[in-house]
Amino acid sequence: MGIIKAALDAVGGALADQWLEVIEADSMGDTTVFTTGVAVRRNDKRNNNFKGSAGTVSNGSVIHVYPGQFMMLVDGGKIVDYTAEPGYFKVDNSSAPSMFNGELGEAIKDTFARIKFGGVPSYSQKVYFINLQEIKGIKFGTRSPVNYFDQFYNAELFLRAHGTYSIKITDPIKFYTEALPKNAYRVDIGAINEQYLSEFLEALQAAVNRMSADGIRISYVASKSRELSAYMANELDADWKALRGMEVLSVGIASVSYDEESKKLINMRNQGAMLGDAAIREGYVQGAMARGFEAAGSNQGGSAQAFMGMGMGMNAGGGFMAAASQTNSAQMARDAEEKKAAAEAAASGWTCACGAVNQGKFCSECGAKKPEAAASWTCACGAVNTGKFCSECGAKKPEDSSWFCSECGHKNEGAAKFCSECGTKRA
Repeated sequence: MGIIKAALDAVGGALADQWLEVIEADSMGDTTVFTTGVAVRRNDKRNNNFKGSAGTVSNGSVIHVYPGQFMMLVDGGKIVDYTAEPGYFKVDNSSAPSMFNGELGEAIKDTFARIKFGGVPSYSQKVYFINLQEIKGIKFGTRSPVNYFDQFYNAELFLRAHGTYSIKITDPIKFYTEALPKNAYRVDIGAINEQYLSEFLEALQAAVNRMSADGIRISYVASKSRELSAYMANELDADWKALRGMEVLSVGIASVSYDEESKKLINMRNQGAMLGDAAIREGYVQGAMARGFEAAGSNQGGSAQAFMGMGMGMNAGGGFMAAASQTNSAQMARDAEEKKAAAEAAASGWTCACGAVNQGKFCSECGAKKPEAAASWTCACGAVNTGKFCSECGAKKPEDSSWFCSECGHKNEGAAKFCSECGTKRA
């Protein structure tokens, strides 16, 4: 009792002439997860199956399976055979189940073994199809803000996320028995998504919290769809695969927004970071003074009165403004000195293999000794070199003919016979 592959040469334009029925999946869209099989040209006058009941598969009929589809032959509510391979398959109630696994491999046989039909054919067989392609565009949105501790801001922030995710059915037999409503003719993902969406959002909050623990800044969440998909897979796949035979394939975040308190904290931190720069602070002070002069000049009560009021204000606050400018100037001068010192240190120092810039003979980070500088020599062509051969003309480095005086210790170059310092003859 099962299906066998039909000969391709017997499947042609006159399908109804060759077989009792030719059955294939009803229209299957991008969001369709399940549909029943329908007879091709049921009302065609050449169809030889005049006694078959509607929705019943006759022995000897042919089932057409397209790529990306999983076909099940069901008898009395129990699965008697299946295939995930594209092609034509003949219903043969005298044969054993063939179980063409296709892309699903051997793992699905375990599921089939637990629920397979164990009796005799009831002759009320039906054909169902499950979509094995990626089911895309399932929308989600957080119902309430999700907490997110951001290590950069050192604060507990709250965000909302909206986007879409996709799933893939990896064990269609388990999906059929556990996830689909009974006696359904056709099922789109939206019809069964309410429960899964609640579980998805719970896992989303856990995944977002995991990203927070891993130190990802809150402003980077929207650009971390791939990482979020991996987090979601870790949170959901084990349960969804075991319970329903499906898994999360990808997560796309369309927008991330923050609640009002989080916005205030982020803006306050950003402003503080900017005003920590002395040059920006001084620009802010000068800009504030300029805006005051501009407002005074455009005062409808008269510029003289406005400048008088401004002068009184400046007398009251001028000391603060002047002190602020002096502080900013001093800070900018210190910053410039530090940059200059760092540049000089980098220019005069040496860089260790660990990356630290040092001035002494040993590295301040790892303790490694400063490498000895290679002695340079000048070639006859004029090029200065440190290796054994000239980098310009390839001439070999000349042998060292220098000697030290036995009396004064002075180093003499070349083949001189007397010391240039004390006149002692070369030994």
